[in-house]
Amino acid sequence: MRLRRKRRILRCVKKRRELKPASTNTAAIRSDDILLMSVIRNEKIRLPYLLDYYRKLGINHFLFVDNDSDDGSFEFLQAQPDVSIWRTKTSYKKASYGLDWSNYLLRKYAHGHWVLTVDPDEFFIYPFCDTRPIRALTDWLDGCAVRSFGTMLIDMYPQGPVDAEPYTEGQNPFDIARWFDAGNYTITKNPVYKNLWIQGGPRARVFFQETPAKAPALNKIPLVKWDRRYVYVSSTHSLLPRGLNQVYDEWGGEKTSGALLHAKLINTLGDKAHEELQRGEHYRGSGEYKAYAQQLEGKPVFWCTCSEKFINWRQLEILGLMSKGNWA
Repeated sequence: MRLRRKRRILRCVKKRRELKPASTNTAAIRSDDILLMSVIRNEKIRLPYLLDYYRKLGINHFLFVDNDSDDGSFEFLQAQPDVSIWRTKTSYKKASYGLDWSNYLLRKYAHGHWVLTVDPDEFFIYPFCDTRPIRALTDWLDGCAVRSFGTMLIDMYPQGPVDAEPYTEGQNPFDIARWFDAGNYTITKNPVYKNLWIQGGPRARVFFQETPAKAPALNKIPLVKWDRRYVYVSSTHSLLPRGLNQVYDEWGGEKTSGALLHAKLINTLGDKAHEELQRGEHYRGSGEYKAYAQQLEGKPVFWCTCSEKFINWRQLEILGLMSKGNWA
């Protein structure tokens, strides 16, 4: 494991040459700032709400890698005073699906900081997030000597077909995608990295009915008190050192955990699926996007009689999808 981690670090340091700084406001980062890291491509329609949401949550500075966007994403982010952005036109796939880029920037700029690493369609919630800023959570984690915080990715969806109601720039996506699966999940433990492996939910039952083992993983560890010795090894599903992956209790208790509300299943999915199929830059030959493109032609409806309408984090705790643990 130590050798794997060192190889990852060497790889990300080598890949730094692919990143071209465009608007680096990193000199403004203070020692106690909470950071957000994201790799994007053509996400202009999502970015205004994304920044607004996380600014209100308490994020102080944003680190973005723009992978050759041509929809105005880069120019929009470049104009934001609390954003530092790097641009690259090189292969997302050959950069370990963007991990080499983010691992390098985390190593260089996030050492000693709490940092949240998310995709632009992922929205972090945690116990008491409706009344307490994210710093309240990170201060409590510091007091407990906890270095990483786990979440479950919860796919949100509309009541009708995903293309029935168009999403507009700056809109809260959960005004459209209000529903989620309360059950229908499987959990196993990765024997190598010791992280949990969660699958299921609406994408599994609609897009991967015949091959549920190929459904996307829903376990994520997005919030970490970063150290330059750390690396992500598979999206934000797992890290090295392996101790960072143990965000669960094996002895019958419950560790505090959160959720990522996933705003993928809206009308933008169709265009995104076709774009990524043409690029062929995603995992398993973009097989996930191939399934999306094929199934979306039939205008599937994710909603069913067992669907739950999202209310708040307390609802997710009651359903067992997150936990406040011993944080009161």
